[in-house]
Amino acid sequence: MGRLVQEDERCRKPPVTCATLFGPFRLFNHDGREIIFSNRRARALMAMLCVAGGEALDRELLAKLLWPGRFEAHAKASLRQCLLDLGKMLALNGMEFLDITRSAVAFHPGALRSDLDAIEEALSRGDFAAGANQLEAIGAKPILGQIDLGDAFKQWLGQRSDQIEQRLQAAVARALDQAGGSAEHARLAAALSRRGPSRHPVISGPGDKTPIAVLPFQTIGGHDSQDYFADGMVDELITALGQVKQLRVAGRTSSFHFRNSDLAPAQIAADLGVSHLIEGSVQRQEERVRIHVRLIDGANGFESWGQRFDGSLDSIFVLQETVAQAVTAAIGATLGVAMQPPSIQGLTQSKAAYDLYLQGRALCARVFGDGVLEKAIVLLEQALEIDPQFAECWVTLAEAHQLIAVYTQCPDRVAAAQRMADCANRAIELSPGMAYPWSLLGLHEFAQKNVVGALDLAFKAYRMEPNNPAVTLRVGTFLIYCGRIANAEPYVRAAIDQDPVDPRKYAGLWTVHMARRELEQACAAAQKMVDLGFPSMYLGCTLAAMGQHERAIEQYLRTQRLVNTIIMPPVGTGEMSQEAMDAYWLVAAKGICSGQPGDRLMYQQLLEMMYATLPDKGDLAITGPAAFTGSAELLFKSVGDHLSPANMLTLVTIWADIDPIRQIWQHPEFIPFAQRIGMTAAWDKYGWPDLLPVPTNRR
Repeated sequence: MGRLVQEDERCRKPPVTCATLFGPFRLFNHDGREIIFSNRRARALMAMLCVAGGEALDRELLAKLLWPGRFEAHAKASLRQCLLDLGKMLALNGMEFLDITRSAVAFHPGALRSDLDAIEEALSRGDFAAGANQLEAIGAKPILGQIDLGDAFKQWLGQRSDQIEQRLQAAVARALDQAGGSAEHARLAAALSRRGPSRHPVISGPGDKTPIAVLPFQTIGGHDSQDYFADGMVDELITALGQVKQLRVAGRTSSFHFRNSDLAPAQIAADLGVSHLIEGSVQRQEERVRIHVRLIDGANGFESWGQRFDGSLDSIFVLQETVAQAVTAAIGATLGVAMQPPSIQGLTQSKAAYDLYLQGRALCARVFGDGVLEKAIVLLEQALEIDPQFAECWVTLAEAHQLIAVYTQCPDRVAAAQRMADCANRAIELSPGMAYPWSLLGLHEFAQKNVVGALDLAFKAYRMEPNNPAVTLRVGTFLIYCGRIANAEPYVRAAIDQDPVDPRKYAGLWTVHMARRELEQACAAAQKMVDLGFPSMYLGCTLAAMGQHERAIEQYLRTQRLVNTIIMPPVGTGEMSQEAMDAYWLVAAKGICSGQPGDRLMYQQLLEMMYATLPDKGDLAITGPAAFTGSAELLFKSVGDHLSPANMLTLVTIWADIDPIRQIWQHPEFIPFAQRIGMTAAWDKYGWPDLLPVPTNRR
């Protein structure tokens, strides 16, 4: 028993009697020896006293709960005998701490220390590692598991359990505020989330923020080509309102998903999970700018405030700040909450540079299309020629190179990633307080196989800007890459809360569920990705794991529709005939989803041929299917020798606990592969993967 207490760290070197409330109730004396109860009701009575935490329990209540269905006199007599036997047993073990009166029963204050007390004490003294260890040890165990004395007892225990869970959540919430973006912060948040689906902590701060969304503004009296200017106004408004600590602003991806939507405002608000919407329009005539802004109640779609603002391009940032402050004041007045008005710093003194920047940023947001990102880079570089001190433009240029490295037929992804890093470093030199460029540097470091450095930078960015969904997701994604699934979950969920209509974020949630074999939840996450326009290979893989092979093949084949839109053919491949493309996708769909070894082998052979012939040995068209088909050796050489920001996405897939994917992390060469790409160094600092047994030479 002493060994169990030491390992769980729940009652380390107990000076008093120790009890476990989470899971089966167990009681230990001060020497660490477990007390064995021969009478199950005596055990239940002691458990109830421990749950009450020193509070006196009414003897009449105890009699009713412990002996339900008996006559009152008989139940009271049974309680008297039980208390007598319990007192004798405890006295024999040097544990004389019961206070028994004619009306109530309790134990001496401070005489007993539970695992809940141990967690609270560790967190209160700032020992977050010990607190995380203890939280991970209790996991999702129910309070007083294996004690069942009928419906009345269940009702009483349910009420007490709610109180204990509230204590636990309050203790962890206080610790999260102190732990910052450290590894212990993530561990605490993830461990608490295992207590139940309704207990996912808000890891970025208090949960009393008002959720709002800024929808794309309409362009009035101009051409669609001028939308970039209105989009720029919205982007700056999102950024400015994000400064207000009482607000939680939906991310840009989610807001812009509803451009020109036919949905009613109330439905949009529901889809975004917000209480208020901000709508508006922008009219630009030469040097003059007019902005109309409206605040919409998300519950009923009614306008609760509206105002017109006039300004000029010479004072565009002053105009943006005026709008942001007016919107903040209107929201505050609506809610009856005083809010600190946000401020907007001028991005550049050059109107020409700012206009080029807005055009380039709008193209970056589109990502896909013939030469879209290349055109964006030209515009952004022109802006920087005019104003080399334009920090935000350097950040956007860095992002453009990152998008090229990940989503296009880039012949040299390593070079594109290096250009991304160069631009991010320049942005940091000019404005070190911006979080996103640090996050981009983390991506570059991961591609350079410096996984520890990548995680360090991701956490640094998160500490700087925890409400940025891209920054939050980067932390969660890097942790998933390393197999730290429980640690990653709160970051992934927080990113979804911040930006709920971005399909890429649900890939991380898919992995969380697949690593736990929660196939129904994984299927829901994959379906959400498809509904938002993402490829359906994750859905096909999940359906196959559920045994729905025909439906899985059908869903996987739908991915073909996205070829040349968000799925780019591998570099070096020529145009394929429709017949050849249909044949390829059928082999792929059957290889991953049919469940037939012959189909899988045929696709694996095709992937090996692609590896031998394609110029980019690490193309995602090779590495992704290698993971889905459990082709461990192919994945180890394609990713291990050719790691890039593009095929890094494969690491999201490898931690699913299903066949054949589990063949990858169960392969004898997996640890050497992990060492080769720098992952084991991250395990030493941030913890061992959830699915792998810890080696005997590691703690």
